[in-house]
Amino acid sequence: MKPKLLKISLTPQQSFGARLDSVPYFFNEWHFHPEIELVSIHNGTGTEFIGNSVQHFKPGDMILVGSGLPHLWRCDEKYFRSNSRLKAESIVIHFLPEVFGTAFLQLPENKHINTLFEKAKHGLKIVKKTKAEVRDKMQQLLHATDTARIILLLEIIYTLSVSKDLKPVSSKDFELSFKQNESERMNIILQYIMKHFSKKISLKEVSSLVHMSPESFCRYFKTRTKKTFSDFLLEVKINHACKLLIETDKPISRICFESGFNNFSNFNRYFKKKTKKNPLDYRKSYLQT
Repeated sequence: MKPKLLKISLTPQQSFGARLDSVPYFFNEWHFHPEIELVSIHNGTGTEFIGNSVQHFKPGDMILVGSGLPHLWRCDEKYFRSNSRLKAESIVIHFLPEVFGTAFLQLPENKHINTLFEKAKHGLKIVKKTKAEVRDKMQQLLHATDTARIILLLEIIYTLSVSKDLKPVSSKDFELSFKQNESERMNIILQYIMKHFSKKISLKEVSSLVHMSPESFCRYFKTRTKKTFSDFLLEVKINHACKLLIETDKPISRICFESGFNNFSNFNRYFKKKTKKNPLDYRKSYLQT
């Protein structure tokens, strides 16, 4: 279960990338790259896989993904329909840690930047005032040229490096070592889960997709993600339930079954274990905000 190494394309006039994406859906493969990635989502909903974290993403989210950290923003199924007119939109910045030169990072004044880059290797969610400040600079960067681009990028990095509005995403024990020639098993698994999680997925069924025995698959999955496959699948189901509770007025009993649970008491138990709230209280907390 390996992510794909993605090569970031730059023009000869660019030392780092900054672009506005407006697409039917975001890049649909679990991948990684040496560049640090800053993403500000403007439109689009779905499930984000960052390291071994599974979360629902929505407009307004901002994430800093460190060098070598596998990630995927998988849009909801409605974005993949042939007649869909939906658009997924985001501003994306890619830059190497040594974009300003290795000597720059070795300056004693830049210790906090090195610390930021290390923390980003497990993903950082940017919230509150910092998010608004950084989003404004990202917008400016899209239209900046020459030295102004470099100054804005440095301002963004500095703002993040001194901010307290950053939340860790993936657990620190997640396996970060991947090889370029490794297979794309995780893509097969993730895409299958997202298409079939509302139905029962057996261990035999999912392990056969990647030509492994159930026992070998379980050991491998746990070694690389630090989570069992069943726990990972539960997170996908609970996050889908959270999304439906926030975005729809569907009865909780219906949300239970649409999220892949066939037992209401189990749904309530697992939901409270992950969110610290029962489904009704979770919905009420969002209606009050």
